[in-house]
Amino acid sequence: MSGGVDSAVAAARAVEAGHDVVGVHLALSRAGGTLRAGSRGCCTIEDAMDARRAADRLGIPFYVWDFSERFRDDVIDDFVAEYRAGRTPNPCMRCNEKIKFAALLERALELGFDAVCTGHYATLVDGPNGRELHRASDEAKDQSYVLGVLTAEQLAHTYFPLGSTPSKAIVRAEAEERGLTVAHKPDSHDICFIPDGDTRGWLAEKVGAERGDIVDRTGAVVGAHDGAHAFTVGQRRGLQLGRPAPDGKPRFVLEVRPVTNTVVVGPKEALATAEIAGERYSWAGRAQPPGEFECHVQIRAHADPVPATATLDDGVLTVVPETPFDGVAPGQTAVLYDGTRVIGQFTIDRTVSAVPVIA
Repeated sequence: MSGGVDSAVAAARAVEAGHDVVGVHLALSRAGGTLRAGSRGCCTIEDAMDARRAADRLGIPFYVWDFSERFRDDVIDDFVAEYRAGRTPNPCMRCNEKIKFAALLERALELGFDAVCTGHYATLVDGPNGRELHRASDEAKDQSYVLGVLTAEQLAHTYFPLGSTPSKAIVRAEAEERGLTVAHKPDSHDICFIPDGDTRGWLAEKVGAERGDIVDRTGAVVGAHDGAHAFTVGQRRGLQLGRPAPDGKPRFVLEVRPVTNTVVVGPKEALATAEIAGERYSWAGRAQPPGEFECHVQIRAHADPVPATATLDDGVLTVVPETPFDGVAPGQTAVLYDGTRVIGQFTIDRTVSAVPVIA
Protein backbone atom coordinates (compact mmCIF):
# COMPACT_ATOMS: atom_id res chain seq x y z
CA MET A 1 0.00 0.00 0.00
CA SER A 2 1.80 3.08 -1.28
CA GLY A 3 -0.51 5.54 0.45
CA GLY A 4 -2.30 6.46 -2.78
CA VAL A 5 -5.87 5.93 -3.89
CA ASP A 6 -5.14 3.07 -6.32
CA SER A 7 -3.52 0.72 -3.81
CA ALA A 8 -6.17 1.57 -1.17
CA VAL A 9 -9.02 0.63 -3.52
CA ALA A 10 -7.12 -2.47 -4.71
CA ALA A 11 -6.85 -3.58 -1.07
CA ALA A 12 -10.54 -2.87 -0.51
CA ARG A 13 -11.53 -4.96 -3.51
CA ALA A 14 -9.27 -7.80 -2.37
CA VAL A 15 -10.96 -7.77 1.04
CA GLU A 16 -14.39 -7.67 -0.58
CA ALA A 17 -13.45 -10.65 -2.78
CA GLY A 18 -12.92 -12.70 0.37
CA HIS A 19 -9.13 -12.79 0.48
CA ASP A 20 -7.12 -12.72 3.70
CA VAL A 21 -5.42 -9.34 3.17
CA VAL A 22 -2.47 -7.72 4.94
CA GLY A 23 -1.40 -4.18 4.06
CA VAL A 24 2.32 -3.56 3.55
CA HIS A 25 3.98 -0.20 2.96
CA LEU A 26 7.53 -0.17 1.64
CA ALA A 27 10.04 2.13 3.35
CA LEU A 28 12.46 2.85 0.53
CA SER A 29 14.45 5.73 2.01
CA ARG A 30 16.52 6.14 5.17
CA ALA A 31 15.73 9.88 5.04
CA GLY A 32 12.62 9.36 7.11
CA GLY A 33 11.91 13.07 7.64
CA THR A 34 11.43 13.74 3.95
CA LEU A 35 7.88 14.89 3.21
CA ARG A 36 6.08 15.26 -0.07
CA ALA A 37 6.55 18.51 -2.02
CA GLY A 38 3.16 19.10 -3.67
CA SER A 39 2.21 15.92 -5.51
CA ARG A 40 5.74 14.80 -6.21
CA GLY A 41 7.43 11.70 -4.92
CA CYS A 42 6.11 8.70 -3.06
CA CYS A 43 6.96 6.41 -0.14
CA THR A 44 7.29 9.25 2.38
CA ILE A 45 6.18 9.38 6.03
CA GLU A 46 3.03 11.12 4.85
CA ASP A 47 2.34 8.26 2.45
CA ALA A 48 2.91 5.66 5.18
CA MET A 49 0.39 7.41 7.41
CA ASP A 50 -2.15 7.57 4.57
CA ALA A 51 -1.66 3.85 3.93
CA ARG A 52 -2.13 3.04 7.62
CA ARG A 53 -5.36 5.06 7.76
CA ALA A 54 -6.66 3.17 4.72
CA ALA A 55 -5.75 -0.19 6.27
CA ASP A 56 -7.49 0.80 9.52
CA ARG A 57 -10.59 1.78 7.56
CA LEU A 58 -10.58 -1.63 5.84
CA GLY A 59 -9.91 -3.45 9.10
CA ILE A 60 -6.77 -5.23 7.91
CA PRO A 61 -3.35 -5.63 9.59
CA PHE A 62 -0.72 -3.14 8.43
CA TYR A 63 3.07 -3.29 8.40
CA VAL A 64 5.96 -1.18 7.14
CA TRP A 65 8.78 -3.22 5.61
CA ASP A 66 12.20 -1.60 5.29
CA PHE A 67 13.65 -2.25 1.84
CA SER A 68 15.72 0.94 1.75
CA GLU A 69 19.07 -0.83 1.47
CA ARG A 70 17.98 -3.05 -1.39
CA PHE A 71 16.25 -0.09 -3.08
CA ARG A 72 19.49 1.89 -2.86
CA ASP A 73 21.54 -0.96 -4.32
CA ASP A 74 19.15 -2.14 -7.03
CA VAL A 75 17.42 1.07 -8.09
CA ILE A 76 19.27 4.23 -7.04
CA ASP A 77 22.82 2.95 -7.60
CA ASP A 78 21.73 1.37 -10.88
CA PHE A 79 20.20 4.70 -11.96
CA VAL A 80 23.45 6.54 -11.27
CA ALA A 81 25.58 3.87 -12.95
CA GLU A 82 23.43 3.92 -16.07
CA TYR A 83 23.68 7.71 -16.40
CA ARG A 84 27.41 7.53 -15.77
CA ALA A 85 27.60 5.08 -18.71
CA GLY A 86 25.68 7.47 -20.97
CA ARG A 87 22.39 5.56 -20.85
CA THR A 88 18.88 6.69 -19.91
CA PRO A 89 17.37 4.24 -17.37
CA ASN A 90 13.80 3.84 -16.17
CA PRO A 91 13.89 3.50 -12.36
CA CYS A 92 10.21 2.46 -12.19
CA MET A 93 11.04 -0.63 -14.27
CA ARG A 94 13.92 -1.51 -11.94
CA CYS A 95 11.74 -0.97 -8.86
CA ASN A 96 9.05 -3.31 -10.19
CA GLU A 97 11.67 -5.83 -11.25
CA LYS A 98 13.89 -5.79 -8.16
CA ILE A 99 11.70 -4.55 -5.31
CA LYS A 100 7.91 -4.86 -5.64
CA PHE A 101 7.81 -8.17 -7.49
CA ALA A 102 11.11 -9.63 -6.31
CA ALA A 103 12.11 -8.59 -2.79
CA LEU A 104 8.51 -8.04 -1.63
CA LEU A 105 7.15 -11.13 -3.34
CA GLU A 106 10.01 -13.31 -2.06
CA ARG A 107 9.33 -12.28 1.53
CA ALA A 108 5.56 -12.66 1.08
CA LEU A 109 5.91 -16.21 -0.22
CA GLU A 110 8.30 -17.09 2.61
CA LEU A 111 5.66 -15.91 5.09
CA GLY A 112 2.99 -18.06 3.48
CA PHE A 113 1.11 -15.53 1.37
CA ASP A 114 -0.15 -16.52 -2.09
CA ALA A 115 0.21 -13.27 -4.02
CA VAL A 116 1.18 -9.61 -4.05
CA CYS A 117 -1.78 -7.36 -4.82
CA THR A 118 -1.10 -3.85 -6.14
CA GLY A 119 -3.03 -0.92 -7.60
CA HIS A 120 -1.38 -1.15 -11.02
CA TYR A 121 -3.62 -0.80 -14.06
CA ALA A 122 -3.05 -4.04 -15.97
CA THR A 123 -4.96 -7.29 -16.41
CA LEU A 124 -4.02 -10.93 -15.98
CA VAL A 125 -5.42 -13.71 -18.16
CA ASP A 126 -5.01 -17.43 -17.56
CA GLY A 127 -4.11 -18.64 -21.03
CA PRO A 128 -3.36 -22.11 -22.41
CA ASN A 129 0.34 -21.74 -21.58
CA GLY A 130 0.04 -20.08 -18.18
CA ARG A 131 -0.79 -16.63 -16.90
CA GLU A 132 -0.54 -13.75 -19.35
CA LEU A 133 -0.05 -10.03 -18.73
CA HIS A 134 -2.37 -7.75 -20.74
CA ARG A 135 -3.09 -4.05 -21.04
CA ALA A 136 -5.66 -2.45 -18.73
CA SER A 137 -9.12 -1.62 -20.04
CA ASP A 138 -8.42 2.09 -19.41
CA GLU A 139 -5.86 2.81 -22.11
CA ALA A 140 -5.00 6.21 -20.61
CA LYS A 141 -4.02 4.59 -17.29
CA ASP A 142 -2.51 1.38 -18.66
CA GLN A 143 0.67 0.43 -16.78
CA SER A 144 1.50 -2.83 -18.53
CA TYR A 145 4.66 -1.20 -19.94
CA VAL A 146 6.30 -0.76 -16.51
CA LEU A 147 5.21 -4.31 -15.59
CA GLY A 148 6.81 -5.84 -18.67
CA VAL A 149 9.76 -7.00 -16.53
CA LEU A 150 7.61 -9.55 -14.66
CA THR A 151 8.38 -13.21 -15.28
CA ALA A 152 6.03 -16.19 -15.52
CA GLU A 153 6.74 -17.13 -11.89
CA GLN A 154 6.04 -13.61 -10.67
CA LEU A 155 2.83 -13.32 -12.71
CA ALA A 156 1.61 -16.54 -11.10
CA HIS A 157 1.69 -14.77 -7.71
CA THR A 158 0.31 -11.36 -8.74
CA TYR A 159 -3.12 -9.76 -8.42
CA PHE A 160 -4.29 -6.52 -10.12
CA PRO A 161 -7.85 -5.72 -8.98
CA LEU A 162 -8.01 -2.42 -10.91
CA GLY A 163 -7.12 -3.79 -14.34
CA SER A 164 -10.67 -3.90 -15.68
CA THR A 165 -11.75 -0.54 -14.22
CA PRO A 166 -12.74 1.81 -17.09
CA SER A 167 -11.32 5.00 -15.56
CA LYS A 168 -9.43 6.54 -12.62
CA ALA A 169 -12.51 8.68 -11.89
CA ILE A 170 -14.40 5.50 -10.99
CA VAL A 171 -11.61 4.48 -8.60
CA ARG A 172 -11.71 7.87 -6.87
CA ALA A 173 -15.49 7.76 -6.59
CA GLU A 174 -15.30 4.27 -5.10
CA ALA A 175 -12.67 5.40 -2.59
CA GLU A 176 -14.94 8.25 -1.50
CA GLU A 177 -17.90 5.87 -1.10
CA ARG A 178 -15.74 3.58 1.04
CA GLY A 179 -14.69 6.49 3.26
CA LEU A 180 -11.03 6.35 2.28
CA THR A 181 -9.33 9.68 2.99
CA VAL A 182 -7.03 9.32 -0.04
CA ALA A 183 -9.95 9.52 -2.49
CA HIS A 184 -8.77 12.84 -3.93
CA LYS A 185 -5.06 12.62 -3.16
CA PRO A 186 -2.99 13.76 -6.20
CA ASP A 187 -1.14 11.16 -8.20
CA SER A 188 2.59 10.90 -7.55
CA HIS A 189 4.93 11.67 -10.42
CA ASP A 190 8.58 12.21 -11.24
CA ILE A 191 11.30 10.01 -9.77
CA CYS A 192 10.39 9.07 -6.19
CA PHE A 193 13.93 9.44 -4.82
CA ILE A 194 14.28 12.91 -6.38
CA PRO A 195 11.18 14.54 -4.85
CA ASP A 196 12.03 18.10 -5.94
CA GLY A 197 12.15 16.96 -9.58
CA ASP A 198 15.63 18.39 -10.23
CA THR A 199 17.15 15.30 -11.84
CA ARG A 200 20.01 17.26 -13.43
CA GLY A 201 21.08 18.79 -10.11
CA TRP A 202 20.73 15.48 -8.28
CA LEU A 203 22.89 13.70 -10.87
CA ALA A 204 25.50 16.46 -10.77
CA GLU A 205 25.99 15.75 -7.06
CA LYS A 206 26.24 11.98 -7.62
CA VAL A 207 28.19 11.84 -10.87
CA GLY A 208 30.06 15.12 -10.80
CA ALA A 209 30.28 17.77 -13.50
CA GLU A 210 33.12 17.94 -16.01
CA ARG A 211 33.26 20.31 -18.96
CA GLY A 212 33.26 18.68 -22.38
CA ASP A 213 32.55 19.20 -26.07
CA ILE A 214 29.28 19.20 -27.97
CA VAL A 215 29.89 17.98 -31.52
CA ASP A 216 27.82 17.46 -34.64
CA ARG A 217 27.55 14.14 -36.48
CA THR A 218 30.75 14.80 -38.41
CA GLY A 219 32.72 15.39 -35.19
CA ALA A 220 32.99 19.19 -35.53
CA VAL A 221 32.84 20.99 -32.17
CA VAL A 222 29.78 23.24 -32.02
CA GLY A 223 29.57 23.99 -28.30
CA ALA A 224 30.47 22.95 -24.76
CA HIS A 225 28.69 21.47 -21.74
CA ASP A 226 29.30 21.17 -17.99
CA GLY A 227 28.53 17.46 -17.69
CA ALA A 228 27.35 14.87 -20.22
CA HIS A 229 25.12 13.23 -17.59
CA ALA A 230 22.75 16.20 -17.86
CA PHE A 231 21.77 15.30 -21.43
CA THR A 232 19.57 12.63 -22.90
CA VAL A 233 18.71 11.62 -26.45
CA GLY A 234 16.03 13.84 -27.98
CA GLN A 235 16.80 16.84 -25.75
CA ARG A 236 16.64 20.27 -27.38
CA ARG A 237 16.70 22.77 -24.51
CA GLY A 238 19.83 23.83 -22.66
CA LEU A 239 22.37 22.99 -25.38
CA GLN A 240 23.93 26.49 -25.54
CA LEU A 241 25.53 25.89 -28.94
CA GLY A 242 28.17 28.35 -30.08
CA ARG A 243 27.75 27.57 -33.79
CA PRO A 244 24.28 27.48 -35.41
CA ALA A 245 23.41 24.71 -37.84
CA PRO A 246 24.07 25.55 -41.53
CA ASP A 247 20.33 25.32 -42.27
CA GLY A 248 19.43 27.39 -39.19
CA LYS A 249 17.19 24.63 -37.78
CA PRO A 250 17.24 23.51 -34.13
CA ARG A 251 19.55 20.68 -33.13
CA PHE A 252 18.82 17.84 -30.77
CA VAL A 253 20.91 15.47 -28.68
CA LEU A 254 21.52 12.32 -30.72
CA GLU A 255 24.06 10.53 -28.54
CA VAL A 256 25.90 10.79 -25.22
CA ARG A 257 29.47 9.42 -25.12
CA PRO A 258 30.58 9.16 -21.48
CA VAL A 259 34.08 7.83 -22.19
CA THR A 260 35.03 11.02 -24.04
CA ASN A 261 32.50 13.20 -22.13
CA THR A 262 31.04 14.24 -25.48
CA VAL A 263 27.49 15.07 -26.51
CA VAL A 264 26.52 14.57 -30.18
CA VAL A 265 23.82 16.80 -31.69
CA GLY A 266 22.08 16.93 -35.04
CA PRO A 267 18.81 17.63 -36.87
CA LYS A 268 15.48 16.32 -35.62
CA GLU A 269 15.18 13.86 -38.50
CA ALA A 270 18.38 12.14 -37.30
CA LEU A 271 16.48 11.03 -34.18
CA ALA A 272 14.65 8.50 -36.35
CA THR A 273 15.78 5.03 -35.26
CA ALA A 274 15.61 2.12 -37.68
CA GLU A 275 16.77 -0.64 -35.33
CA ILE A 276 17.22 -1.36 -31.62
CA ALA A 277 18.83 -4.31 -29.90
CA GLY A 278 19.72 -5.62 -26.46
CA GLU A 279 20.99 -8.65 -24.55
CA ARG A 280 19.17 -8.09 -21.23
CA TYR A 281 15.69 -9.45 -21.96
CA SER A 282 12.95 -11.40 -20.19
CA TRP A 283 9.62 -12.97 -21.13
CA ALA A 284 6.34 -12.10 -19.41
CA GLY A 285 5.01 -15.63 -19.32
CA ARG A 286 5.78 -18.37 -21.80
CA ALA A 287 9.34 -18.06 -23.13
CA GLN A 288 9.64 -16.83 -26.71
CA PRO A 289 11.57 -19.34 -28.88
CA PRO A 290 14.60 -18.13 -30.88
CA GLY A 291 13.94 -16.87 -34.37
CA GLU A 292 11.86 -14.15 -35.98
CA PHE A 293 8.39 -13.03 -34.87
CA GLU A 294 6.00 -10.14 -35.47
CA CYS A 295 4.96 -7.87 -32.60
CA HIS A 296 4.25 -4.30 -31.53
CA VAL A 297 6.95 -2.46 -29.59
CA GLN A 298 6.56 0.35 -27.06
CA ILE A 299 9.68 2.28 -26.03
CA ARG A 300 8.21 4.61 -23.38
CA ALA A 301 5.46 4.35 -20.79
CA HIS A 302 3.13 6.63 -22.76
CA ALA A 303 4.39 6.04 -26.30
CA ASP A 304 2.27 4.51 -29.04
CA PRO A 305 3.13 0.89 -29.88
CA VAL A 306 4.78 0.44 -33.27
CA PRO A 307 4.45 -2.66 -35.51
CA ALA A 308 7.82 -4.38 -35.77
CA THR A 309 9.74 -7.53 -36.54
CA ALA A 310 11.77 -8.98 -33.67
CA THR A 311 14.57 -11.49 -33.97
CA LEU A 312 16.15 -13.47 -31.14
CA ASP A 313 19.50 -14.78 -32.28
CA ASP A 314 22.56 -15.82 -30.28
CA GLY A 315 21.36 -14.13 -27.09
CA VAL A 316 20.59 -10.78 -28.76
CA LEU A 317 17.06 -9.48 -29.28
CA THR A 318 16.84 -7.15 -32.28
CA VAL A 319 13.77 -5.13 -33.28
CA VAL A 320 13.18 -3.44 -36.64
CA PRO A 321 10.05 -1.20 -36.65
CA GLU A 322 7.84 -0.73 -39.70
CA THR A 323 8.23 3.02 -39.20
CA PRO A 324 11.28 4.42 -37.35
CA PHE A 325 11.13 5.09 -33.63
CA ASP A 326 11.66 8.70 -32.57
CA GLY A 327 14.58 9.54 -30.28
CA VAL A 328 15.53 6.24 -28.66
CA ALA A 329 18.27 6.25 -26.03
CA PRO A 330 20.36 3.29 -24.86
CA GLY A 331 19.17 2.29 -21.40
CA GLN A 332 15.48 2.68 -22.24
CA THR A 333 13.23 -0.35 -22.03
CA ALA A 334 11.43 -1.75 -25.07
CA VAL A 335 8.30 -3.76 -24.25
CA LEU A 336 6.98 -6.21 -26.84
CA TYR A 337 3.25 -6.85 -27.32
CA ASP A 338 1.06 -9.33 -29.17
CA GLY A 339 -2.19 -7.36 -29.34
CA THR A 340 -2.93 -6.45 -25.71
CA ARG A 341 -0.66 -9.16 -24.32
CA VAL A 342 2.85 -8.37 -23.11
CA ILE A 343 5.35 -10.78 -24.66
CA GLY A 344 8.44 -9.52 -22.85
CA GLN A 345 10.95 -6.70 -22.63
CA PHE A 346 14.60 -5.81 -23.09
CA THR A 347 16.96 -3.00 -22.18
CA ILE A 348 18.13 -1.19 -25.31
CA ASP A 349 21.91 -1.45 -25.67
CA ARG A 350 22.30 -0.40 -29.29
CA THR A 351 20.43 1.85 -31.73
CA VAL A 352 20.82 2.37 -35.47
CA SER A 353 19.83 5.72 -36.98
CA ALA A 354 17.56 5.76 -40.04
CA VAL A 355 19.42 8.82 -41.34
CA PRO A 356 22.99 8.33 -42.61
CA VAL A 357 25.77 10.75 -41.64
CA ILE A 358 26.63 13.23 -44.39
CA ALA A 359 30.01 14.88 -43.93
